[in-house]
Amino acid sequence: MVSEVEPSPLIHTQYMDSIIEKQEDGTIVLNITIPQKTVRETTNEIILSIAKTANIAGFRKGKAPKKIVEGKVDKDKVEDEVLKKLLPKYYADAVKKHDLKPIINPRIHVETLGDDKDWKFTASTCEAPEIDLNGYKENIRKITSGAKIVIPGKEPFGVAQDKQKEASFDEIMTELQKSVKVKVSKIIVEQEVERLLAQTLSEIKRLGLTLDQYLASTHKTVEDLRKEYENKATNDIKLEFILQKIAEEEKITVADTEIDDTIKSVKDENERKGLEANKYLLASVIRQQKTLDFLKKL
Repeated sequence: MVSEVEPSPLIHTQYMDSIIEKQEDGTIVLNITIPQKTVRETTNEIILSIAKTANIAGFRKGKAPKKIVEGKVDKDKVEDEVLKKLLPKYYADAVKKHDLKPIINPRIHVETLGDDKDWKFTASTCEAPEIDLNGYKENIRKITSGAKIVIPGKEPFGVAQDKQKEASFDEIMTELQKSVKVKVSKIIVEQEVERLLAQTLSEIKRLGLTLDQYLASTHKTVEDLRKEYENKATNDIKLEFILQKIAEEEKITVADTEIDDTIKSVKDENERKGLEANKYLLASVIRQQKTLDFLKKL
């Protein structure tokens, strides 16, 4: 499980309305301040907008004075509308000022709200990790060449020497994990764990089971399940980044014709339409497979 102890920030940079902390695992925390003046002006804009369509007794629709509307509206609702308007802008400004390239949507936590004060919130995100391939080819070759070695007189009956068993996917992936150095941000792992848990809960519901029934049948606790998914998420994410890096280094690309041919090969019409609508994702899958083929041939 991800440790609850926060690592010390390695980099601490401050601008007028935002402070950035880059932690050891690559997690980026932006501490952002929205000036009270901006909050007040935006709040007034929201209230005026509400006033234009407000139905208040004694006044024609949209004609009630702002002060009366202000006393009638739900303050929490107004606050929410102000946040919806200002949070994306201030987050985007902070990302630009600190020259960041986030790869996931931020996790937002509002720290301070209220009248007549600056509003403060944190946005946690991460960039693509730095990857040291660390001479991985030599170690992969030990796996792939070992799989092709044939002891004279010990060839499997009826199998030619050039068709010996290839190194398995798991063997290559395990070796990559050992060879390549990469740190994955806890926030991207946490997001993937939440996705896996939601997927499992949906499947449990589809089967007509409760979570307690599922856990009892698998002899696991919620913490066991979360730990299992955390390990899976960490490994899967690391491998995805490693394969992307290798593809970049080896200039492995996907041609439009490869994407089109893959789509044409699918018999189910709905599945074809789904692939047509997600060509970028399909290209990523094809590129990953080509990278695996490259590794097997080392």
